[in-house]
Amino acid sequence: MNTLKHMGIACLFFLSSLLVGCSEAGFSKIQNDVFWDTRDGHPIYSQGGGVFRFTDPDTGNERYYWYGVHYKEAEKYREDRSKTYDRCTFEAVSCYSSDDLVHWTKEADVLTKEEASVGAFPGWMGRMGVAYVKESGLYALFVQRNAHVFIAVSESPKGPFTFHQQRDMTDLIGFTGTGDQTVFTDETSGKSYLVYSKPHGRNRIYVSEIGMLDGKVDLLDCTQIYAGDGREGNCMFEHNGKYYMYASLLYGWDSSFAYYLVSDDVRGPYEPLNKMRITAGCEDDFAHITQTGFFVKVKGSKQETILYCGDRWADFAGNGLGYNQWVPLSFEGDQPYFNSLNAWELNAKTGEWRVSKDNNFVKNASFEADRNRIPSAFKPVQDHLTGWVTEVVKGSPVQVGDSLSPVLNHFNSKEDRSLVVGEKSLCITDRVDFERKVYQQIKSSPYVTLEDGTYTLSAMLRQDTDFDILQLFAVSGSEIKTLDVDVRGQGWTRVCLDKVKVKGGSIQIGIHAVGSANAFCLMDDVVLIKNK
Repeated sequence: MNTLKHMGIACLFFLSSLLVGCSEAGFSKIQNDVFWDTRDGHPIYSQGGGVFRFTDPDTGNERYYWYGVHYKEAEKYREDRSKTYDRCTFEAVSCYSSDDLVHWTKEADVLTKEEASVGAFPGWMGRMGVAYVKESGLYALFVQRNAHVFIAVSESPKGPFTFHQQRDMTDLIGFTGTGDQTVFTDETSGKSYLVYSKPHGRNRIYVSEIGMLDGKVDLLDCTQIYAGDGREGNCMFEHNGKYYMYASLLYGWDSSFAYYLVSDDVRGPYEPLNKMRITAGCEDDFAHITQTGFFVKVKGSKQETILYCGDRWADFAGNGLGYNQWVPLSFEGDQPYFNSLNAWELNAKTGEWRVSKDNNFVKNASFEADRNRIPSAFKPVQDHLTGWVTEVVKGSPVQVGDSLSPVLNHFNSKEDRSLVVGEKSLCITDRVDFERKVYQQIKSSPYVTLEDGTYTLSAMLRQDTDFDILQLFAVSGSEIKTLDVDVRGQGWTRVCLDKVKVKGGSIQIGIHAVGSANAFCLMDDVVLIKNK
């Protein structure tokens, strides 16, 4: 049995381990769940965009160029994460460049607010990408502006981009604008495409080739590749001769499963016909609490790796830290697998990737994946916290639509959110005497190994009343380790259970509570990290 007097040393170790980056033998770390900076320490503001590989006009070498929208609210939320915003204010389209997809340099604000206002005020400006149009020698930026497609061009990938035309989509799809859109460049053919949905209902998805038409950069055609349930965050990649069409559910700014279709041709037919599959591995945290954003193909000397680059609209949804969450995909035949990682390392030259030594193995660790109070009778209807199991040993059953059911998550106050991550936390309470266990089973996947060894388990707790039992626990094989907790009157406090052993690549972690009616405790920001 551990006691609270050991928590200080363990938590100091835990915090220090998060600050250690790693770069070894060409590998560099991608750290999710944090706000990203450029190599010189300035904030990266890039949402709803894409990464493309172009020739640097100054050196003649190919580089990665990352374009995205800078919203004023992204600055505000980064400065004060206790508040979210219900509108977005366009500042610019930003451009960053990199040789390794990890260390980024700000090139410029390549589309300014003034240029974006040519002909119309940009009430909404977002969901964009860039294509090189060989016939004109121009780089073309396609971005949604209000209810149309705004096209700007530049002679350099570094900008500046200037207004070219406003595209009315009525002749192609019967509406002036698109739903969510991205640009996909097929390296096999060299052609680029706009991938987009119908704006109303978003239950149709289309592909249009980008090229020259009547002396203008334009869309040359339109092929419908999907007609089914509404989807957003439309994006595409090619891998091993297969084309993958990805999208998210219509959850506003909140996260979603990552859905996909697959085809032998960019124009289809795609399978399953008009019914998207859920990517295996994304279910326990709604694709690492993101919407589908875009993909990057890394063609290395040893392997090809596809990067899923998810948008976390935290400035508007309040669902965690960081606007960009990037993870590697794995494949079993033509079936992709989502590796939900908090920290991992990429070698952009070889294409290899590996799990970082300071990866947090807990899924939905800050309880932000769920968009509603749980149990929820609204989409998605569910009686559990995503990635977690609630075992009611004694007390009120958890039931969808029952007003007497305990609520499993808590919407954090402004003060809470200044101390813990995001707008939600785990809630442990009941109107009657109760005993409850909330736990997560963590185990090796086919592509990510939970190594045997010792780990530190920690969590933020806020306890407002007394409990008969309140324990953090970890179970692996025959080994059971617990920590009795009592943090009444201390506000949010990080508690640590150290020297937790993992055996056989599997462990169950969680909290056990026995309390009288109305006993109340919150838990947030759970971490399981391997000791050095």
